[in-house]
Amino acid sequence: MNILITGASRGVGYAICEVLLKQGHTIYAISRTYTDELKILEKSFKETFFFKSVDLSNSHDVQNDVFKSFVNNTIALDGFVNNAAMAYDDIITNLNLEKLETMFKTNVYSPMLLTKYAIRNMLFNKKSGSIIHISSISAHTGYKGLAMYASSKGAIESFSKNTAREWGEMGIRSNVVVPGFMETAMSATLSEQQKDRIYKRTSLKKATSVESVAETVAFLLSDKAISITGQNIHNDSGTI
Repeated sequence: MNILITGASRGVGYAICEVLLKQGHTIYAISRTYTDELKILEKSFKETFFFKSVDLSNSHDVQNDVFKSFVNNTIALDGFVNNAAMAYDDIITNLNLEKLETMFKTNVYSPMLLTKYAIRNMLFNKKSGSIIHISSISAHTGYKGLAMYASSKGAIESFSKNTAREWGEMGIRSNVVVPGFMETAMSATLSEQQKDRIYKRTSLKKATSVESVAETVAFLLSDKAISITGQNIHNDSGTI
């Protein structure tokens, strides 16, 4: 399969790339930064891993940066994984419009546009494709300071459900994976005490496994999940 993945440089995005490459798929990865980890993937999977640096906060450039100069219609997409996201954390009374707009461009507007062009690619190539958005448990349970971030993830969850309804008759599926709090760069700003309080709210009393999230994505991309669409799949250590 040919799969487009955003936010591939680290954390969940990198883990998804690694799992899918080991399964033999071809990955077209984008992120803002070209990390040492990505260099290792390129060296190990020379024939099946392709990378381009793209800043998704520039929503107006998405079509040209991704679907004209990187993944054009000669590459038949089987899947699109929307993982890239930025967090804008603060209490609501400190809300900054400029930061909010930048986050929504990265977390909502660009993913919507990427979905648009991914579907067009699938239709052009007569593919029954799978679209997966990575959300956050914060869209389902309240955390102080995460209202703005959670709202962006809630928006993409609603978008996914309606995408599934709109394009299901063409064989295009759309699902959301909802991870709990993981040990990633995005959660690195939290103190150990804060993390411990969060993990105690889960059934398993520990962080969500990045590898488990990546394997869930791989399953949803596969034909094993051919009848699953319009769903939110919680991989959250039992938070909900």
